[in-house]
Amino acid sequence: MRVMVMIKATAQSEAGEMPTDDIFVRMGNFNEELVNAGLMMAGEGLKESAKGRRLQIDGTKATVIDGPFAETKELVAGFWIWQVGSMEEAVNWARRCPTSAGQITNLEIREIYETEDFGDAVPQEVIDQETRLRKLVEERA
Repeated sequence: MRVMVMIKATAQSEAGEMPTDDIFVRMGNFNEELVNAGLMMAGEGLKESAKGRRLQIDGTKATVIDGPFAETKELVAGFWIWQVGSMEEAVNWARRCPTSAGQITNLEIREIYETEDFGDAVPQEVIDQETRLRKLVEERA
């Protein structure tokens, strides 16, 4: 199963403050452990929401909203995509995530839909298209 692990934003990440050297080193080591364990498929940090945009799409009309966005606790500051055997395995790895002393780190783990999760609701041509697109993405990586 694939999961997305989202690292929630903090006041510091939304202010564009860089992590300490210690956190950079510890996070690099953690990422290396994830890669060596065969779990990590992707992982990145995100710039503060002030540099982002939101789109609200209603039919053919798209409204663009410039950041920053309110409610820091609802924002994502980074993510990983992991291939794990179970949600329990993902939680066990997430518990090891490096954190800064005195700062609460909130992670959210969500399972990623696979084409087969939709059962017969997905037409065969969509499944074939999805398979072809995944191969293209892998070739470009």
